Amino acid sequence: MIPLLDKYSPFPPLQAALCEPNGLLAAGGDLSPERLLDAYSRGIFPWFSQGDPVLWWSPDPRMVLFPDELKISRSLRKTLRKGDYQVRTDTAFRAVMQACAAPRDGQDGTWISEEIVAGYCRLHELGLAHSVETWMEGELTGGLYGVALGRMFYGESMFSTRSDASKIAFTHLVRQLQRWNFGVIDCQMKTAHLASLGAREIPRGEFAARLAELVNLPGFPGKWRFEHDLVE
Repeated sequence: MIPLLDKYSPFPPLQAALCEPNGLLAAGGDLSPERLLDAYSRGIFPWFSQGDPVLWWSPDPRMVLFPDELKISRSLRKTLRKGDYQVRTDTAFRAVMQACAAPRDGQDGTWISEEIVAGYCRLHELGLAHSVETWMEGELTGGLYGVALGRMFYGESMFSTRSDASKIAFTHLVRQLQRWNFGVIDCQMKTAHLASLGAREIPRGEFAARLAELVNLPGFPGKWRFEHDLVE
């Protein structure tokens, strides 16, 4: 059994999360900025289907990318050097979320409901959620969004309508976070796509310890602007 949260209920300790399904910690509560920021500061994130109660997760192990461990394939490096794109930040946050929510091959529905979009748009208005966007010929062709607290970035979702468009955005994000001395990019769950970019799993205890330090460092709230000489 997992606890059912009301508006004022605190999160249980991470160690109380279930092993199966991996990391399920609690249900209920809301997606207010206060609740979301409290969750992220503890290493907890929401993930649930339309019509279900809010479900809160903290899996063990945790998939992360240390910025210095980014892997750029030869083909991606060639795309980056070609430069037939623009990378923008925080100019189309809602559009990025809605593109991430669009149906994908082999998937039924999406977990990025209107409730999720509204919750993260409120964080974006507070300068704590950000989008990184790849534009080609004036069209939004890929990107990602996530939350930044201190020197910690929590990646949420990415999308691409053209080859490598999401990887372009991700690479620029990682290079900029290196410049800003961010320590960890949270990738939540293991996927082959993230592993190909250098992400790996670490124990939840190690993740929580790193998180406790990084979220308390001075951050970069407000609208982000990247230097664009960071990718070779």
